[in-house]
Amino acid sequence: MPNNREAVRIELAGRIDSNNAAQVEADILARLAGKKAVPVTLDAAALDYISSAGLRVLLRVRKACTDMTIIGVSSEVYEILEMTGFTEMMTVEKAYRVISVEGCEEIGRGANGTIYRIDQDNVVKVYNNADALADIQHEREVARLALILGIPTAISYDVVQVGDSYGSVFELLNARSFSKILATEPEKMDWCVREYVEMLKKIHGTLVPAGKLPDMRETALSWARFMQNHLPEEAGNKLLSLVEAVPHDDHMLHGDYHTKNLELQNDEVLLIDMDTLAVGHPVFELASMYNSFVGYSELDHEVIKKFQGFDFETGRTFWRKSLEAYLGTGSETKIREVEDKARVIGYTRMIRRSIRRGGLETETGRAEIAFWKDELLQLLDRVDTLLFSASELEVEAVTENLPAVQSFVERHLEAVDCPPRALLQIGVAVEEIFVNIANYAYAPDKGKATVRVEVSEEPITVTITFMDHGVPYDPLAKDDPDVTLPAQDREVGGLGIFLTKKTMDDVTYEYRDGQNILTLKKNL
Repeated sequence: MPNNREAVRIELAGRIDSNNAAQVEADILARLAGKKAVPVTLDAAALDYISSAGLRVLLRVRKACTDMTIIGVSSEVYEILEMTGFTEMMTVEKAYRVISVEGCEEIGRGANGTIYRIDQDNVVKVYNNADALADIQHEREVARLALILGIPTAISYDVVQVGDSYGSVFELLNARSFSKILATEPEKMDWCVREYVEMLKKIHGTLVPAGKLPDMRETALSWARFMQNHLPEEAGNKLLSLVEAVPHDDHMLHGDYHTKNLELQNDEVLLIDMDTLAVGHPVFELASMYNSFVGYSELDHEVIKKFQGFDFETGRTFWRKSLEAYLGTGSETKIREVEDKARVIGYTRMIRRSIRRGGLETETGRAEIAFWKDELLQLLDRVDTLLFSASELEVEAVTENLPAVQSFVERHLEAVDCPPRALLQIGVAVEEIFVNIANYAYAPDKGKATVRVEVSEEPITVTITFMDHGVPYDPLAKDDPDVTLPAQDREVGGLGIFLTKKTMDDVTYEYRDGQNILTLKKNL
């Protein structure tokens, strides 16, 4: 007995209009005779034209078949179906332009796909997943969200078929990746670091509406749970507790932030490969960055050469310079501390990935896993939190470092669209406090000063804290100058702290744990 539930595929070709609509309908119904509630696929790859008479045929067939899909629809026919609401009533899949990437330059490779330059003006991201249409739609949506939130990125303007998969096409006229710049113009290393970190801070300073992007913390928790079966019990439990202690954070992460995903186009830096966008604490981003520039290549230095196009030493140098610039400090202790936190997540991710891809079944894979696991166990012995602040700058307390301090504070203020008046007032206060520390805290010796910037919401409040280990001194204890006196009767000095107290909403001082701590607050 025939299986009446077997799916039926019917080809539509040429034209369906008033002249042949009745016959087309009769042919379709004849194919469906005796079959009840079967899935029906209408293949419209050869359909050139459809009129309202043809639409009535499709509607009657749809009423008879609740499970109906139309595939291979040309752009012209799709427009008609979309205009008349058919795309809302049933699944309608467009036919996609077919292209080849054979011989094309590879300009980027990520977890979900590879980006190729197909001509001078355009690139295509080819997805690893053959059933990638949902992935493409997701990436287009999150890229639009990022653009709306102020992140410069390219938006896909077309979907194409590439071999057995699909791709998104982007216009990137004469664009060059940062990887290519580093490989061919090594003298631009510092420029690349500056632009790379500036974009990274812009990403991490962007608050995403709740629920719009995946939470990277949840993903990292799944990695940690996986690792509990591959680490000693105590180490596995500590790893999980470290990740659990990271709070939820709705600030944006790119998720695959390396130099192949930054493009320079006509002097504008663009972020690409947006399907990995998420929210979370920056430690998860730094872990991915460490893996890209160092982790995956620690045992085999050819890995980064094949992936990024430059050598291992360039990758390691770029990573360290970028981390230093991101943290705003030259302190080796601070840099190493944050790097260790990133490495905990980085090694966790690499070990899990290798095991899931059969790494334990090959000699090379076992060697990598053993190396990464040993590093991870050593880190778990000394790392007690994954948290750190990217909002602190530690510098030598000398007036020559005032521009660096001002720039550091201004970057945080720009991220929250600080009004010009408040920007000026905060700038004056920052100068007065830092110059006082530079001139008096350690005199005649020198020492360090730490500046921390924090932003809270509802209302938006900027808190700037200055810390030094110099001579205990409370600048707020001094009486305010009498600004009503004539010039000849007034003392020179004292106006800096006076201005600071007048323009800030709150100024406090305390001496704690051997530190002078002066805090400014300004409501925006």
